[in-house]
Amino acid sequence: MKNNEMRRNFPVGALQLISQEAYSKDGTVQISSKWDKFIEEKGMWLQVVSSEGKVIYAVNTTPYPTLQASYSIAELLDIQETRMLGTYAVYTQLNFAFNDPLLYMMGYHNADLQQLMAWFDAYGQQGMVQSKTIPLLNQLLRETGSYLQVIDPAGHTVQGIGDEAFVQKAYRPLDILAIQQSPSNYDTNIVAHRDKLSGMTWILYTSHAVGGPLKHPVLDSATRGLLWFAGLILLLAVPLSIWHGYRYGQPLILFAGWFERMRKGQYDEVLTAKDMRKVFRRNGKMRFSYKLYREVIESFYQMTHQLEQTEKERERLEKSQAEWMSGISHDLRTPLSTIQGYGYMLESLPEEWSQEEMRIMGSTIREKGDYMLELISDFSMIHQLKQGDSIMELREIDLDELVRCSVLKYINDATMSEYQFHYVGDELPLMVHGNETWLQRLMDNLISNAVKHNPPGVIVTVSVGKMNDKAYIRVIDNGKGMDEETLHHLFKRYYRGTNTEESTNGSGLGMSIAKTIVEGHGGEIQVKSKVWQGTKIEILLPC
Repeated sequence: MKNNEMRRNFPVGALQLISQEAYSKDGTVQISSKWDKFIEEKGMWLQVVSSEGKVIYAVNTTPYPTLQASYSIAELLDIQETRMLGTYAVYTQLNFAFNDPLLYMMGYHNADLQQLMAWFDAYGQQGMVQSKTIPLLNQLLRETGSYLQVIDPAGHTVQGIGDEAFVQKAYRPLDILAIQQSPSNYDTNIVAHRDKLSGMTWILYTSHAVGGPLKHPVLDSATRGLLWFAGLILLLAVPLSIWHGYRYGQPLILFAGWFERMRKGQYDEVLTAKDMRKVFRRNGKMRFSYKLYREVIESFYQMTHQLEQTEKERERLEKSQAEWMSGISHDLRTPLSTIQGYGYMLESLPEEWSQEEMRIMGSTIREKGDYMLELISDFSMIHQLKQGDSIMELREIDLDELVRCSVLKYINDATMSEYQFHYVGDELPLMVHGNETWLQRLMDNLISNAVKHNPPGVIVTVSVGKMNDKAYIRVIDNGKGMDEETLHHLFKRYYRGTNTEESTNGSGLGMSIAKTIVEGHGGEIQVKSKVWQGTKIEILLPC
């Protein structure tokens, strides 16, 4: 835009830009050295005149010795009106950017104007071209492709000599002023000389010489610098972008492979061997390009580990459930087969069976039914225990009294006469927060297990006391004990020890229920046992 403005209005446009871009330094006017060079290249000169008429800044005035160092008011007014200073064509621009107004004057030798002045002196008379010199002047004008127009004070053309092509263009009065102000916008250049004595004005029309494109010297230099800077930035940005893309994109590709393996359930292979070499150095430290994702990679490892553990736990639970259901099906099938067999026998020939045989059949059917009811009851209990605190209401109870009553029930049971039961307790009450119903079931499970899995004559000792701010219950027997495998699986649901002789004697859920009840009270249970050395079960409850 600046270049176009200079081209259209040169040299007026250039002078306007110079006055706009001038600045003050240490109280003096300063102009870019590039403008100084531009003015010298165009063969022009520049003077900046202060409000006192003194020249305070000058460019390329040495080749023009007739220029003055100061101007009077009359001289400045004459320059402003005639746009002439001696033989120089002058353009002026008044600027108010500083405290005092400054006048910028740009002048140059105008060959067309000098030629017009020479013709006026040689061929003019009383402001008109002499008749006898018209043919000679006409020849000179046509040779140079020019046209001379003489205008009277009223503005009427009184003479026209030279190339009539300019006459055909029929320039209007305002066009004349526009050509003088912005010559680059037209293909015609004009110079004018007004004779003060006669009032006549000579206007010389010449073809506009097409020169090279004008460029703002400061902006042109800045633009080239900006383009070089932009090119350098681009050259730096391309490899930097590639490096950043490699740095941030490669880990994302790594994560994509990671997700794919996780989708397939390959939790144990977080990174392949190839990926490990990319992420870690030989010393085990993470490479620089992956340090940005350190937290992400560590979180991936943790998540993968958790998913792997969850998957293993799921497989274990599925296996345990399958074993449990298999055992339940087996134990339900056995009594059902017995009941079904006896049913067929009674249905087919009931008259062939004696009273004793009928009694034995009924007793067996009842025992098998009791066993199945016990098994179903234990299933229901396990389901309830899964509900936790919602069904286990705790209140303050006397643990000593509860355990004593539980042991006394077995002592008074006539069917347990072949077994010996002993109770050891404190004389003072032992208060704990617990659920009486569930704790009674706990004691029944522990004592019945001691009886069920041992031969007659076994001695079962139950003791209650306080140790280290905790209440304890110990159930000790001198029976057959357990091997390591049975002891290891004792609390697993539906695990029945290798020492159980009757397949229908017990549901296999007793110790699992006992542990769940203890944990529901915030306690812990421990079992110690060796084959033929008896078993010791110790329960600790908060009190």
